[in-house]
Amino acid sequence: MPLPDQHILPSFSFPPRGEVELVIDSQHFQRVVRDGILKARTSLDMATADFKSMLVPSASRRQARSILQSMRDLARKGVEIRLLHSGVPSSPVLRELRQELPGGIQIRRCPRLHAKAVVIDCHAMYLGSANLTGAGLGAKSDGKRNFELGIWTSAPALIDPVMERFNALWEGRECSRCRRRAICPVPLEEPKLS
Repeated sequence: MPLPDQHILPSFSFPPRGEVELVIDSQHFQRVVRDGILKARTSLDMATADFKSMLVPSASRRQARSILQSMRDLARKGVEIRLLHSGVPSSPVLRELRQELPGGIQIRRCPRLHAKAVVIDCHAMYLGSANLTGAGLGAKSDGKRNFELGIWTSAPALIDPVMERFNALWEGRECSRCRRRAICPVPLEEPKLS
């Protein structure tokens, strides 16, 4: 019998239908940022414990833009973006949000969240250890980036249960039984920009 806070997810036998690729260390930047986030066409759902200002170099490597500016550009093209994170965003992110709260981007905070996932257009996903930071996603140099592991997949058998869990957290279905509500008096709080 499962404990009260355990969730029964659909099981599948390996290999799941769809490709699964291991992503290691600096590979995160190409796979998750360039092949994933920046190529979203309809939706981008991201879960991360830590959200920091990450610079995304242009293809020419002469200029870099913040990940938030890249998300703004996607939102202007009609991409629906949801970002669920646990901590207080870094000071540079908060400054950038204060300048202009991006339309088309919804940001919510759940202090218990520790999962890291990026789902692009509901058909490609990164699931692993990397936070939405430069050190996590490999945007920093060799000596400064984190050692990370994850998977990149197009397997619906993996993506669907992750999206179900993401939606449950996003919609607050866990809030009523959360034992950390004292530090989260407003369920699914939006970022405080004051």
